[in-house]
Amino acid sequence: MDGLDLRNVNLAGARLRDSSFFRADLTGSDLSGTESFKAKFVNSTLQDTVLDGAQLYEADLTKADLTGADLTGADLRNADAFRASFRDAILTGAIIEGADFTEADFSGATWTNGERICREGSIGRCL
Repeated sequence: MDGLDLRNVNLAGARLRDSSFFRADLTGSDLSGTESFKAKFVNSTLQDTVLDGAQLYEADLTKADLTGADLTGADLRNADAFRASFRDAILTGAIIEGADFTEADFSGATWTNGERICREGSIGRCL
């Protein structure tokens, strides 16, 4: 599914294990509850995408744009999110142990505890 225009599609609950969405546009799509173990979203656009409860364990989100995405309760353990944008995203209840957030932008994001809003300039971690 590399490079495809998948804006506003409903993939809720789909099994996307080991799938590749390199440079795909998933803006406004519903990927809630998907099984996306080891899926590749490298350079993908996931703006305003619903990923609540998604299993993104070991997913590759390198340089992905998740601006405004809803990742409530998502499992991001051991995910690679190098230089990804989580600006204004919702990470309430997300599991992030072992995830690589090197140079990821969390400005304006709601952090995993659901209470803290990350300050502007939160790069690599929520400040």
